[in-house]
Amino acid sequence: MKKIIYFITLVLAFTSCDLDETPKARANQDPIFGSERGLSIYTNSFYTVYLATGFIPNWGDIVNTFYAAYNGINKFYSMEYTSSMEGSWDWGALRNINYFLDHNVNKNLNENVRNNYNGIARYFRARFYFDKMKTYGDVPWIDHALDVKDQLLTASRTPRTQIADRIYEDLQFAIEHITDSDPTRTTITKYVAAGLQSRFCLWEGTFRKYHTEAGLQDSADKWLQRARQAAEIVINSGQFSIYMKGDTPYRDMFVAKEPKTEEVMLATVFDAAEGITHSETRRSNTTTLGGPFSPIRQIVNLYLKKDGTAFTDNPAYKTTPFTQEFDNRDERAAQTLRTPGLLRLSGGKWVRTAPDYACAKTGYHALKFALDDVVYDGGGDCENNKIEMRYAEILLNWAEAKAELGTLTDADWTKSIGALRARGGITGGLTTKPTKVDTYMQSVLFPEISDPTVMEVRRERLIELMFEDFTLGDQQRWKKGDLMALPREGIYVPQFNTLLDMDNDGTPDVYFYTSDSAPENKVAGVYYRHVQMQQSGSYSDDTAVAADGHTLLFNVNTDPIQWNDRMYFHPVSQTDRILNPNLSQNAGY
Repeated sequence: MKKIIYFITLVLAFTSCDLDETPKARANQDPIFGSERGLSIYTNSFYTVYLATGFIPNWGDIVNTFYAAYNGINKFYSMEYTSSMEGSWDWGALRNINYFLDHNVNKNLNENVRNNYNGIARYFRARFYFDKMKTYGDVPWIDHALDVKDQLLTASRTPRTQIADRIYEDLQFAIEHITDSDPTRTTITKYVAAGLQSRFCLWEGTFRKYHTEAGLQDSADKWLQRARQAAEIVINSGQFSIYMKGDTPYRDMFVAKEPKTEEVMLATVFDAAEGITHSETRRSNTTTLGGPFSPIRQIVNLYLKKDGTAFTDNPAYKTTPFTQEFDNRDERAAQTLRTPGLLRLSGGKWVRTAPDYACAKTGYHALKFALDDVVYDGGGDCENNKIEMRYAEILLNWAEAKAELGTLTDADWTKSIGALRARGGITGGLTTKPTKVDTYMQSVLFPEISDPTVMEVRRERLIELMFEDFTLGDQQRWKKGDLMALPREGIYVPQFNTLLDMDNDGTPDVYFYTSDSAPENKVAGVYYRHVQMQQSGSYSDDTAVAADGHTLLFNVNTDPIQWNDRMYFHPVSQTDRILNPNLSQNAGY
C-alpha cells in the first residue's frame, strides 16, 4: 500500500545529489530524471515541507484567531511589531520545486508520465505561493531555479493579482495532468488539486469582494465562479461522501489511525512502529508543550439546537450553565469539546471526565484531536491521522461561492449545509435555505452581512472546520480582523466560592474562588481556580468575572488587541529588504 510517512528528515535515494550542480548532458542516464521511480522519489521530497509533522499547522491558526483564548497575545497583533521582528523569507522549498520542473525534460520518458509529476510539482508550487500571498500580498514570482547571477535575485514584488493568476494556472495544470490515484488518501491526486483550487479561488474571490480598498471588486465573481467549478470537479467525481458511520462519525475521523477514505481526501499518517508519532493529545490536555488553548463562548454559542434553531434564540442563553448548555445541541459540539457525559479511558476503565480547568481557561476544553486514553496525555506516542483536506471543506467552498454569487438553491443547500448538519443530529432546516438572518451572529460577529444564506454558511464553516487551520484565513479574506478584539468570554458560572459538579456525575470538579486564596481544606480531585471580580485598572490574574457577575473572562491581564488593518499582511522582513533593496514594504510598517 502506497503511503507517505513524514520524518523530520526524509532520507531520499538522491541525498548525495547537489541541486546546484549543472545537469548531466545525457538525461536518460540520470538516476532521478531518467526514470519514473526517480521522479516519484524526488516529488516525495515536496511532502516533507507542506504536510504536517506533529499537528503543528493547526497551532498557528488556533492561537492567532478570534475564537480561542491562549496564554498571552501574539506580538504581531500590536503596533509595536516591526519588520525587524519578522522572519526572513525561505525560498528553499520553491527552489527544490523549480529545479525539478526545469529538469524533468527527458524525452525518453512518456510525456504523460513526466506531466503527472510536473502536475504534482506545480501543485506544491501553487501551495507555496498561496501561503506567501496570504502572508505578504505581493511577492516576487520565481518560476525557475536561480543561479547566483540571476537578476531575479533582486526582483521587485510581483502584484498579487498576477500571483493569483499564476497559482490558478499551476493548479489547472495539476488537475489536467495528474494521473495518480491513491485509495489511501496520503498523496496528491487530481481531486486534491481541484480541492486546493476551490479553496484558493474562494479565498481570492471573497478577498476581492470584501477588501474594497484593493479596487478589485469587479473581478470577484470570476474567482467565485472558479471556486464553484473546481469544487464541482470533486463533487461530480462521485469518489467522496460525508462520513456517517458509528455513533460519533465526526470525531472518529480525527482520532482514527487510518484516514476515513469516504470523506478524507488527503492526510498525514503516523506509525509508532516506525517511530513516527505526534503529541496532540498532550498538547490538548496539559499545560506544557506550548500551553493549551480554550474556545471562547461567542464561538460555542454558534452550535445550533437539534431542531435547527439557534441556541441564542432562547432569551436565557446567556445564563445557561455549562452543565445544561449542550442539551439537545448539535452533536458536533460534544465531539469537538469536552461536555458533560464525556467518557475517557483510565487504567482500562471508562470514567466520566470533566474539563481540566488548568487547560480550559474559559471553561471550555478542546477535545477534537485528543485520544480517549489518558495515557497519551503525558507523552508523544499518538498515531491518529492528521487530515489535510476532506470532502466537507469542498462542500463548504462550493456552498459559500454559490451563496456569495446569489445562486445557491434549496437543492444545493440540502446537498451541502444540510448534509453536514444532519451528521450532527440536526433535524430541522436541512432542505431549505434560511430566510431570516441570525441576529446574534449579526450583532456579535458579522454586522455587515444581511444575507441569511451567507450568514449561515459562515456559521457552518466555523463549526465544521473548527481548529483545522482555516479560520485565520477566513478572517483575512472576509476582512474581519476586528474580531481579534472580541473579549475572551467563557462559561457562565452560577455561583462562585463553592464546589461545582461540571459533568453531572455527583462529584465536584472545580471550585472558582474570588478571595485572595483557596480554601485551606481542599477536596481531593477538585481543581481550585482563582478569578478576580471585574474592576478598573490592572489585574494580577489572567481570569476575571464579567460585569454580569457570572461569566468568565480570560486574558484580562493582557492589553486587548487594538486591530489595525495593516495586520492583514505581515511586513517584509528587514533582513530581506537589506539583501534586496528592490523589495517594497507593506503599508503601515
